[in-house]
Amino acid sequence: MDELPGSLGTSASLALRFGQTIFSTASLLFMCLDIQFYSYTAFCYLVTVMGLVVPWGMTLVIVDAYSVFVKCLPRQPRILIIIILGDLALSYLSLAAACSTASTTNFLLDSGKSYCPAKLCTRYQLSAAMAFLSWFLSLGSALFNLWLLPSL
Repeated sequence: MDELPGSLGTSASLALRFGQTIFSTASLLFMCLDIQFYSYTAFCYLVTVMGLVVPWGMTLVIVDAYSVFVKCLPRQPRILIIIILGDLALSYLSLAAACSTASTTNFLLDSGKSYCPAKLCTRYQLSAAMAFLSWFLSLGSALFNLWLLPSL
C-alpha cells in the first residue's frame, strides 16, 4: 500500500484538507456576520471549534501541498498518529458543534420570529450545514490515514 488515496501526502488528501478548510471558514463567516450569536452558547461553541479547525486544516493543507509538489511522502508512524488523533478530536468537536447549532437554530425558528429573524436564522442554518460538511471531510481524512497506519 504505497500510496492510499486520501492519506497524508496525496493529492486526494490535499483536496480533502482544502475542502475542510473552505467549509470551516465559511461556517465561521456565516456565524460571525452578525454580533447576535453571542447570545447562545451553542453558537459560541461552533465559533470556537471552527476557530480551531481552520488553522489545523490550513497547516495540513500546507503539508499536503508540499508533499504533493515535492513528491516527498511523510510516512512516519508518530506523525501520522498525531494527525489521526487531531483529526478525530476535531471531527468529533465539529460534529457536536454542528448538531448543537442546528438544533438551537431549529428551536429558535419554532419559537417565533421574536427570537430569531428569518434572515439571521437562515445564516445560522448555513453555518451549521458548512460545519457538517467540514466534519464529514475531516472524518474521511482521519479514516484514510487510520487505514494507512498498519502498513507503516
